[in-house]
Amino acid sequence: MDNNVELELINMADVEATEVEWLWYPYIPYGKITIIQGDPGEGKTTLVLNLAAMLSKGQELPESYSAAEPINIIYQTAEDGLSDTVKPRLVAANADYSRITVIDESKVELSLTDERLEQAILRTQARLVILDPLQAYIGANVDMHRANEIRPIMKHIADVARRYDCAIVLVGHLNKAMGMKSSYRSLGSIDIPASARSVLLVGRIKDNPTIRVMAQVKSSLAPEGEPIAFELNKETGFRFIGKYDISVDDLLNGTSSVSKVEQAEKLLKDELSKGAAIPQKQLKQKATLRNISERTLNEAKKNLGVKSVKRNEMWYWHMTKEGCNIV
Repeated sequence: MDNNVELELINMADVEATEVEWLWYPYIPYGKITIIQGDPGEGKTTLVLNLAAMLSKGQELPESYSAAEPINIIYQTAEDGLSDTVKPRLVAANADYSRITVIDESKVELSLTDERLEQAILRTQARLVILDPLQAYIGANVDMHRANEIRPIMKHIADVARRYDCAIVLVGHLNKAMGMKSSYRSLGSIDIPASARSVLLVGRIKDNPTIRVMAQVKSSLAPEGEPIAFELNKETGFRFIGKYDISVDDLLNGTSSVSKVEQAEKLLKDELSKGAAIPQKQLKQKATLRNISERTLNEAKKNLGVKSVKRNEMWYWHMTKEGCNIV
């Protein structure tokens, strides 16, 4: 124990309460650490690169309901080539490349405690930093399984996020242990996910492997967000699907479920397939009972080609023949 450190006290009466700012509510907060983890090949990197592309242009993120200003981003990868992998993926995602920067590691590899990270944030005014994968940036002489070695590193990177009001996203692999809680499947010490304010899990749907889901394992600053599905298709590429009804445990175990949009489509087919027009208000009430948002219901309506008609100051929905034949 160091007895030479002067005691300083903080009285909570002198602390001003502030609200958390969000890059993507409730999944990625500003000024904090977020971890995105999953098994290799599940789509973690593709997801974060597409998020970076959308944020570089100020596009609205899924279920966020509001677009933001374009932001600058730092993206570090220790597994993929910049010219043959990262850039083609950003091209496919139609990113604004001028807002995405990489710290040159050709001479000296980067680590979480490297001063260049803070220098790059200051120079680029980055609001988002992505390190992929986390394991490569812990530091060569650090045993990530030892709490006493990992805690000061995670505290340092958390302080960087807070100091520059920057969202720091660490992409990590899961260990091979089965039948354990998701928080215990992170590689390394439990102190790694403990230091994050949000932990997200990416996995694929067993009976439809082109569908991947991002589910929130931990949310310290807001209620847990609903799982969000996206598609990785060799022909059509990446696209967000929307909310998906699946638990974290089911996602880890490969158990399937159906998305909110698919639930909404089934509701509309069941209600409208007989051809009769039904009041819009009645359909929305039934959707609410199934925890289907109005936005998702309208998306399903568009997918199925459902039409609206106004009668006596009331809106009705009816299904076209084409919509009835959609499987």
